[in-house]
Amino acid sequence: MHTTGMEEYLVGGAVRDLLLGRTPHEFDYAFADTVEGFICRNPSARKAGNDFSICILNGLEHAPLRGNNIHEDLQLRDFTINAVALDQNGRLYAHPQAFADLRNRTLRPTNATSLKNDPIRAFRAARFAADFTDFTLHPELLVQMQEIASSGVLGLMTPERVAGELIKAMRTPQPGRFLRELHRGGCLGPWFRELENADNIPAGPLPYHRESVLEHTAQVMDKCAGDPTAVYMALCHDLGKTLTPEDVLPHHYKHEHRGEELARVLGMRLKLSNRLMRAGMVAARQHMKGGTYLSLRAGTRVDLLMEINKHSLLEPFCRLVLADSGIDLLERMREDRDTILRVVLPDELRNRGPESGIRLREMRCAALAGHQA
Repeated sequence: MHTTGMEEYLVGGAVRDLLLGRTPHEFDYAFADTVEGFICRNPSARKAGNDFSICILNGLEHAPLRGNNIHEDLQLRDFTINAVALDQNGRLYAHPQAFADLRNRTLRPTNATSLKNDPIRAFRAARFAADFTDFTLHPELLVQMQEIASSGVLGLMTPERVAGELIKAMRTPQPGRFLRELHRGGCLGPWFRELENADNIPAGPLPYHRESVLEHTAQVMDKCAGDPTAVYMALCHDLGKTLTPEDVLPHHYKHEHRGEELARVLGMRLKLSNRLMRAGMVAARQHMKGGTYLSLRAGTRVDLLMEINKHSLLEPFCRLVLADSGIDLLERMREDRDTILRVVLPDELRNRGPESGIRLREMRCAALAGHQA
C-alpha cells in the first residue's frame, strides 16, 4: 500500500486478475476516510480532474470506501468478480458470490440495482465479455441490462463514457462479443442504434453468407482482434446494409454508399477522434473495392491507395479486407503504394493548378499499370 496511517485496500480488477492468474495492469485502492483526510495524511496526493472523489498518489488511483466498511463497499461494486479486496496484511475480502463466479466464469451484478445505479455497467459487462472470453453473462445481468435499456436511461449517459468502453473493447481478444452481448441485453440503442435491428437482416445471399448483418459484423471484428483501428473499421464496414430495402434482400446493392454517412453519424454521436471516425467512413465506402482489388482498373487502384495512404490506414484496411473477404492484400497494396508514390511530376508540369494534379494521376496510373504488367 502507498498511504500513511490509514485503513486501505487494493480493490477490483487487480485482485481479480491475481486470483485468475492474470497479470494485473491497473491498480486501484480504496481507503476508509474522507478525501480531505486522505490528502491531509498524504500531502503529495491530488484530486483527479473533475472527479473529486478520486485521489492520485504516486500515479495510482485512491478512492473512499463506498459504504461504511469494506464489506458494504464490495456489495456496491459493479460485478461480483470485481468485488474483491486485499488489505495491508494480505487478508482477502470478497463478495459472497465472488469466488464461485470466478471459478464458474460467470459475470453477475453484485446487487439487484447495480446497473440502475450506474448504467455504464451495461457496456462494461459487454466489454468484460469480450475480454474474458470464457465467461458467460448471468441471467440476472441480462435482465438488468434489458431493464435499464427499456427505462431509457442509457441515452442520458455522456458519449465519452460509452466511447471509452467501446475503445477498450476494441483492444480485447474477442471484440465482436461486445456487440453480441449488447444485443442480447437490448442495449445497442441509442448509442449503436444503426445495429439495433441488424440481427434480423441477412448479411447477404447464400452461399456467401448464412448469418445476419450483426453476426457477420461481430465475426469480422473478432478476426481483426489485435488491431483496434481495424476492429472499428470492421464495426462500420457493413453499416449500409442496415438500410437495404426489404424488397431487395438478401442482396445489398450499393450498400457501401449508404454506409459512409452512417459511419460518420456514429462517430459524431460517440465523439470519437477524427482519425477513428475517418477510418470507419473509409471502411464503409471502400471495403468492397478491397475485396475486388486485384481486378480493379489502375485508376481506381490509384485513387483507393492515395486515400488510404492519406489517412495512414493501409495496414488496418488490409486487415479488414482479409477478415471480410479472405484476401491478403498487404504486400501487394504496399508495393503498389510505393510504386505510385515514387512518381515525380516533371518541372515543366508543375505549378499548373488542377492540370498538374490530373497529369500526376495519369503518370501514377501508367506507373501502376506498368508495374502490374
